[in-house]
Amino acid sequence: MLEFHVRRLQASGLPVYIATTTLPEDDIIEKHAGQLAIPCFRGSSDDVLSRYYGAAKQFGLKTIVRVTSDCPLIDGNLIRQGVAQFQAAANPRLYLSNGIVRTFPRGLDFEVFSFELLAEAQQHASTLSDREHVTPYIHQNRSGKVEFSHVTREPNVSRLRVTLDTPEDFALLKVLLEQYHADVLSGGQLVHLLEDHPELVALNADIEQKKYDFTK
Repeated sequence: MLEFHVRRLQASGLPVYIATTTLPEDDIIEKHAGQLAIPCFRGSSDDVLSRYYGAAKQFGLKTIVRVTSDCPLIDGNLIRQGVAQFQAAANPRLYLSNGIVRTFPRGLDFEVFSFELLAEAQQHASTLSDREHVTPYIHQNRSGKVEFSHVTREPNVSRLRVTLDTPEDFALLKVLLEQYHADVLSGGQLVHLLEDHPELVALNADIEQKKYDFTK
């Protein structure tokens, strides 16, 4: 799944980095990153914000696109368009995402923000949830100085799931990859495929997305 994820990201034409943990069980992630010629940073397993900050600082990144590895069918072309929109704004206080105002399937999520905002979060974010989920300090505008741009689509298909959180999600992804070659489909084509096959949507339709308490 990680390899599918990386290949989909590489379709954006942007550099890809893996930020994993220092836990021994993630040695295999670092090894696989080397096999894929992907730069890899290792940091805290719990303080993921510090891991992102460390990776961005080590690799000298000015613009960060945050994606999570439970999205193996993420759309690289969609990310490229989002980054182009972010760069055209030329605003280091801008946070751009398709996940705050949710209209895309869960599993195509991405966020774009500046190193300036990431460094600010690293310095000031204090709750365990802030540190674990990386961007709440930014997207909840705790500083009061963040501007927002929401990437949306019509019609709203946020009810669809192509993420990997549960066995039911894995069952759907396995069918999509093995029977429908979903790894070469665009995000739009994935949506059309799922809409044409309600029996596929039914495989994980009963999954309720986890909700997080960002106050702790």
